[in-house]
Amino acid sequence: MAKEHMKTWTIGKVEVTRIVEVNGHTDPLSFLLEGGSAELMKQYDWLFPHFATPEGDMRISFQCFVVKTPTHRIMIDTCIGNDRQRRFDIFNNMNTSFLADIAAAGCPAESINTVLCTHLHFDHVGWNTHRVNGKWVPTFPNARYLFGKTEWEHWKTMPREGNEESMHLVDSIDPIIAAGLAEFVDTDFKIIPGVRLIPTPGHTPGHVSVHISSEGKEAVITGDLMHHPVQIAVPEMKGNFCMDPVQSGKTRRAFVERYANQPTLIIGSHFPDPTAGWIASDENGWAFRTDPSGV
Repeated sequence: MAKEHMKTWTIGKVEVTRIVEVNGHTDPLSFLLEGGSAELMKQYDWLFPHFATPEGDMRISFQCFVVKTPTHRIMIDTCIGNDRQRRFDIFNNMNTSFLADIAAAGCPAESINTVLCTHLHFDHVGWNTHRVNGKWVPTFPNARYLFGKTEWEHWKTMPREGNEESMHLVDSIDPIIAAGLAEFVDTDFKIIPGVRLIPTPGHTPGHVSVHISSEGKEAVITGDLMHHPVQIAVPEMKGNFCMDPVQSGKTRRAFVERYANQPTLIIGSHFPDPTAGWIASDENGWAFRTDPSGV
């Protein structure tokens, strides 16, 4: 993806840079949410023009984040990856500039200390590896790869062959474990001082989000706690890709209530540009504001 799709936010002494692999893809909201519709989207004018098309379809991006601190370089999720076969045609045989992009962000692959996967769906683990001479090898050879214990308990026994829900484990997870680079952590694990996990279960059993704090500033990278800003307005609407949609709705609602009207920057892992903003109360409940003056 071209360098112009990068964006960096500063949280105290921490920099978070967005690396986009698929930019601003559009789909009907019903693809994401049970009961989703263009009419629902049009109830919330703050979704337009960034997060919805004029017709009321959702805009969504597939991206990950490089977190730079004075001492560490951390990859939060690793997108889809090149040269893969996946469930949806749009993700097959991709050929993006991901490695060049992270280098341009000041974090070439060899410099990454830590890789954290918020969960183990295919679009969050792909660049864990890349293909060299027909073999899948770790992309970040100097990093420890953090996978959730609870998350791995769910995935580890799933059949690899003929199962499109788990075929990504073969090329993106199993080689990391075989190389001895994986570390299985709790859902409240502290990566380094100021960067820690917070449990946000439901989308998957061990899903986590990432909380960043530095010099009195705070941010959260959501992972798939939510895929689209409309879920801030309707947090308990069931998601079609959530393994436990009821729990996911409860988790989202608690998250929205926790961070509404707070100065914490919310960085949506699938939110298209401008991607980050703040949760604010409004006359209809809650909204996502990308202008701090609107909070």
